[in-house]
Amino acid sequence: MRLRALLAGLALSLAASTAAFAHGDEDHGAPQQPAKPLDLSGAVTPLPWDVGGPFTLTDHTGATRSEVDPEGRHQLLFFGYAACPGICSAALPLMAETTATLAQNGTEVTPILLTIDPKLDTLETMGPALAELSPSFVGLTGEPEALEKAYSAYQISFEQLFVDPEYGPIYSHGAHIFLLDPKGKVLTLLPPVLPADQVVAIVKRYTDAKLN
Repeated sequence: MRLRALLAGLALSLAASTAAFAHGDEDHGAPQQPAKPLDLSGAVTPLPWDVGGPFTLTDHTGATRSEVDPEGRHQLLFFGYAACPGICSAALPLMAETTATLAQNGTEVTPILLTIDPKLDTLETMGPALAELSPSFVGLTGEPEALEKAYSAYQISFEQLFVDPEYGPIYSHGAHIFLLDPKGKVLTLLPPVLPADQVVAIVKRYTDAKLN
């Protein structure tokens, strides 16, 4: 079953917060409603469908990296691009803040941006842009075939809408943050409209549960 057809039933009652994430569907003039508090008392359960899988890409330092975290940490994975002025500008800082807050509480996670525009996100540009958000950020790129394999595994689709004179190519693309375990298994999805404290609480449930 396709991921898009199942997102409306995502656990943790997150679906109500996820409307209009793609750049092409955003309503910037509408007032933002505060996210409802989540019930974080329930048991952690695996996703009811298969998403994710192995990949071999290149990180922003030029090193080869797979879906397995070399430090044995859980991972926050987002598909986008470093110069994105839309939902990425909410997702990437949220990932950085979540990473910093968890680290203060003794839980190390790795925030990762997997680019949808390898021509824009090069090894020279991606690292410095992400470092401004967090020194822990990892940027991933690669050859077209390797990137397509990752997009397919995570059921990612995107479309270039137009070229902005300031930001360059503007894309419509998915907006969820994938929470992966240290071996690269997808545990859940997080919409970047959630407050950082709720994201931290959700991630902690999974890191503390240590699901296999």
